[in-house]
Parts: sequence; structure tokens; C-alpha cells
Amino acid sequence: MFETIRSNKRVAQVILAILIVPFAFFGMDAYFSDSPTGNEVAKVAGTGISAFEFDQALREQQDRLRQSAGGQVDRALLESTELRRVVLDNLINQRVLALYAAENRLVVTPQQLQEAIAAVPAFQEDGRFSLQRYEMLVRAQGMTPASFEARVAQDVRIQQIVASVGDAGIVPQASAQRFLAAQLEERRIRELRFPVSRFAADVSITDDELKAYYEANAARFEQPARVQAEYLLFDRAAVERGIEVADDEVQAFYEGNQGRFGVAEERQARHILLSLDAAADAAEVDKVMAEARALVDTLRAQPERFAEIARAQSQDPGSAGRGGDLGFFGRGMMVGAFEDAVFAQSKGEIGDPVRSEFGVHVIEVTDIKPATIKALEEVRDEIVAELRGAAAGRRFAELAEQFANTVYEQSDSLAPAAELLGLEVLTTDWMSRAEGSGPFANERLRSALFGDESLNKGRNTEAIEIGNGTLVSARVKASEPAKRLPLEEVRTRIADDLRLERARARAAESGAEMLAALQKGGEAVGDWAEARTLQRGAPGLPAAAMQAVFSAPAEPLPAFVGVASSEGDYVIYRVDAVERPQIAGDDERIELVAAQYSQLLAGRDFAGFLADLRQRYKVEISPRALQVQ
Repeated sequence: MFETIRSNKRVAQVILAILIVPFAFFGMDAYFSDSPTGNEVAKVAGTGISAFEFDQALREQQDRLRQSAGGQVDRALLESTELRRVVLDNLINQRVLALYAAENRLVVTPQQLQEAIAAVPAFQEDGRFSLQRYEMLVRAQGMTPASFEARVAQDVRIQQIVASVGDAGIVPQASAQRFLAAQLEERRIRELRFPVSRFAADVSITDDELKAYYEANAARFEQPARVQAEYLLFDRAAVERGIEVADDEVQAFYEGNQGRFGVAEERQARHILLSLDAAADAAEVDKVMAEARALVDTLRAQPERFAEIARAQSQDPGSAGRGGDLGFFGRGMMVGAFEDAVFAQSKGEIGDPVRSEFGVHVIEVTDIKPATIKALEEVRDEIVAELRGAAAGRRFAELAEQFANTVYEQSDSLAPAAELLGLEVLTTDWMSRAEGSGPFANERLRSALFGDESLNKGRNTEAIEIGNGTLVSARVKASEPAKRLPLEEVRTRIADDLRLERARARAAESGAEMLAALQKGGEAVGDWAEARTLQRGAPGLPAAAMQAVFSAPAEPLPAFVGVASSEGDYVIYRVDAVERPQIAGDDERIELVAAQYSQLLAGRDFAGFLADLRQRYKVEISPRALQVQ
């Protein structure tokens, strides 16, 4: 939901993408509070970034990587120095931006905060902000509305900085025009291919060559130590499926939590705002209030003119164009005096002028949605799921302890734990210490399985938590030591590798000879493929081939270039024609190109801005922060 708040400006979206760890999950309180442990991984202008904060950010980034990859992520990546560097750099960037915002006293007004939150689709029902949904989703993230709003306010401050830097990027029309013309350039080509398959058939490999390759590349044919394992998998989902929730429990929960299943009263209102500074003197206040009272008198006599007058006279830029309409809203969404007036008025009533921190309002309530409570049947499934989840949480904790104790105390077999908890003993395929699948993608579990207690003494591993409330204990069923695969077993593999290697070399040699002859005016031996047209901005060939084709001289034609493909083929491209379009100065595509180019400039400028801030605020990084534990 935080990402939606950031989407008010396109440039802001582009630059915020630099910050991989979402800023909104770290409020100002996290930046300036002391570390719970006293350990610091870095300092920015003398304020520490705690090890606790870094570990939390690292775990969240690891979780995002797992989620984006469907859970199949190389453990080495998740624990790499490179990932730790990315996370720490982003924490430092967030810190320097927060310091800059505080130093420059960037302010987020209540109205800006209100509009940012109300615009989040996750908080809306039927296109309107829902206070009940807002409070429910905020609570689901373990926050109070106050803490959530503080974080959103900080996010908006950062967006102000982003926008100010990003909006400074200006792209001259002439540059955009030239860039567009280059992207639309077309070249008509034919290709002459030297396929590796043509040469592979003529390659012969002797036994001596096979043996020599086998001996020279012994490490390639080492098979690491392997095991087959038996294991038990105990997860919270299995516990939850076995829990029944009685109807009387559901009824009691429903009756005891009516507030959760009700929709608070909402009102639709429109207003005319006359600006008035909070520090205005008495004369100015009297003047504006007199204008407001005159408007009230007019509108009470001619209520049908409200929208017309709002468009002409209201000084609220957000609603004036809509005839002053503010849509539906509930308690807690507007400033106090304004909200009190709205909820005190009757539908269709033009109320007396009301002063708030924004000025003086003339208000009409246009519609009222009374408070409602959902029927039990509408929310039964939600209640059952919540009660079942809570019961499963309590039960899982009890059974998890029994599971862990049993696999440890009766470590010569998994059968006692399986019988106690009704679990099935599962079996794996062969796996190595370096990699495994399913539960054994977890590096800690594989380490335990290949440890001395399990591998050499035949004991169960301890109960290991592999994520998502899942415990696993395993034992070695069968094992094999590391060994070098015999030559006969890898003979075909070696022969194929050698044959491909030599065929690629012959294809490249033959193609290069032909290319040299063509460039000197010779004739091609072979058949050119059908002509095709390529556009620089719409790649129709691999990157290396596109670069070669569009780097070829445009005069004289035909021009010839050669490229070795990733498959091993060598390809000669003949450029027969070059078409360079003439772009009119008023071509609408120039603006689109300029906008995209400005985004690239904004990203570059923002990166430079961050680098300057890191110099200004003096960043110190602890070497141990990047050490993999």
C-alpha cells in the first residue's frame, strides 16, 4: 500500500526505484532512536544505524527475493556480501534523505497527508475511502493509525525531495529529435549463416584426446558426497486443518466484536473555502467571515447555485473544479472543526460558516450513509478463519515442542515422532551438500544432515524451522562418498564438448575468411537469406548482432559485418540499404522521447544528489556489516 502513496509523480516513481528497500517501512523514529543492542553497522552524521535495523531490512529484502522467485532462490545470493551491501547502501540513502528533510524543515500539511492516504486503493470501497477498511489494514500490519500516518508523512517528505531533484532535468527538443531519428533508423539486411552443425559432423575425436581432456579437467568430473534422507515435515497448516470451530464460538466472537463488522456512518459534503491565515488579525477575520456569511445567505436562497459558486470562488484547488464536492468520508478523515460541522448538519442544509486551519468553510451535506452492521453469515468465514488461526497458533506451539523433543530424545528413528503427531515419513532423492530441493533447499537443514551427528552417527537432525511455520527433522537413509566419475561414464559428454568446441572454431574461421573476401569485393559462396528490415529501436536480432549491423558504415553499400552467435554459428550480415527518417519539429513522439529521456536524467541526477548527501553527512561503515555470518 505504501507504493501507491508514492505514485503521485512519474519521476518520483522512477527515482524511488533506486531505493530497493521500501523507505516507508522505516519511520523517522527508526532513524534517530538508539540501537536496542548498542551495535552499529554504520553511522551517518554521527547517528547510528543499528545491527537490529540492518538485520530487519536484510530479512525483508530476502523475503521479497524469495517471494518474487516463488521460493526458489540460491541461498548463496541471499547470504552474499553483495546483497548485504545493497541493503546497507539503501539504509544509508534513506538516512541521509531523512536528515536532509529534517534540516530543511520540509513540512507535510494535514491536507496533504489526508489526500495521500485517501488515494490508496487498498483503503477504498466502491471508489471511496473507507475508514473501517483503513483501520483494519493498518492493524493487520501491526501498526496504529498514528504510527502509519507518521511513516506516510515521512514518505511524502522524501517524495518532495525526489520531485524537486527530478523536475530539474530538462531535455532540449533538438536532442530528443535526434535521438528519435536514430531509434527509427532502418536497415535492410540479408544474412549468410555458417552453422556449427555443418562442421560438427566432420570433427573426429580420438581416444587419446578423450583421455587427455579427462585428465586435464578432473575437477569437472568430480561427484560430491551424496545422501538420501528420510524426513518429517511438521507445519502449522496441517495443525490448522485439523481444528474445528463450533458455532457458539463464532456467535460469541461476533457479538463481542460488533465494531469490527460494522460500517461507520459516512457523509458526502461539498464546501466553498475562503482562505484565512491562522495568524490573521481580527479585522481580516471579520472581513472573511462577513464574505462567508454573505455566501451562506445567497446559497440558502438559491441552493442550486452551490456548484457554480464553488467553481468560481472556492480557494480549495482540490475540490473547486468538482463544484466543491469532497465525496463520502467518515469520522477521523477531516480536520476537527470541519468534521464536527458536517456531522452536525442535516442533509441539504447550508450550515453557518466554519473556521479551520485552512480558512473559512461554507458547507452543505449532500448525502448520508447511515452506520450498518454486517449480518453474521456475511462474516462467518472471516470469523472461522481467525478463530481457527488463533487456535492453530496455540496448538502448533505445543505440538512443535513435542515434535522437537521427540526427534531429539529418540534420535535413532523418526517413527516415534511420526506416530505421535500422525505424520508421514518422506524420502528424498540423492542430494549433495551444495544443493537440494523442496525443504532441503534450506541450507541450514542440509548442513545438519551432512553434519557428523547425522552423517556418521546416524542420528536425527534437530527440528529445524525452514520458514512459513514449518519444522523439519531428517536422518540419513543412505550415503555415498565423493568420487571421480569414471571415464566411460562421461565419455559421451566429453566427446560432445570437444566436438562442439572445434566445430565452433571452424565455423568462425570459415565465416571470417568469407567476410574478409566480401569486404574486398569478392562474391559470397552460399545462399543469402531473404531480405529483412531492422529498426534500431526495435531489436530483431541478438544484441551483439544489432550492434554490429547498426555500427556498419552507411556508405558505400553493401556493407558487411560478421558475428559469432551464442549457439556457435557464425553469421555474416549484408547491409543493403539505410533509411534515416526525417522527423518534423512538431512530431508528437518527440515529447514522449523527451519524457523518457528526462526520467533517465532524473535518475542520474538523483544518484548524484545522494552521493553528495553521503559526503555532506559523513558516512562511516563498519567492516563487519558486510561480513556474511
